[in-house]
Amino acid sequence: MAENDERDDRGRGKADCVFCDIMEGRLPASVAYEDDIVVAFMDIRPVNPGHLLVVPRKHFPYLSDMNEYTGVHMFRIALRLQDAVRRSGVRCEGINLFVADGEAAGQEIFHVHVHIIPRYRGDGFKIEANRSIRPSYEELDAIAARIREAYSEC
Repeated sequence: MAENDERDDRGRGKADCVFCDIMEGRLPASVAYEDDIVVAFMDIRPVNPGHLLVVPRKHFPYLSDMNEYTGVHMFRIALRLQDAVRRSGVRCEGINLFVADGEAAGQEIFHVHVHIIPRYRGDGFKIEANRSIRPSYEELDAIAARIREAYSEC
């Protein structure tokens, strides 16, 4: 997606983005951190108290749309904020950092964001996966080779 495009090829653009509305002051947010690149605010439908979202100010629907500088900064801030959540007194025995990229991955708001989710035993939150698939090492090696080749083209 070109830097100035307002919509991606699926019609998901700034005009109908709740996070852009927050960035532009049209919707309220309980902000925990902000700088020129990202804003971190409380999730209004939290898994647990202290659930934060770290969101780039610039509209990027998908990870592949985001420039590397913004991505590195976003994750740097997420790492610092997860530590702040642990130190804040919010009930927290662990942390999930979670990114959903694309509808099939569970992305609901098409503006890149990192969830910082405080966790504790018995909180009831689950990310379930089918881990019964056991490919051979030959299959794993073939997929790794395809990824290496694609990476060399990035």
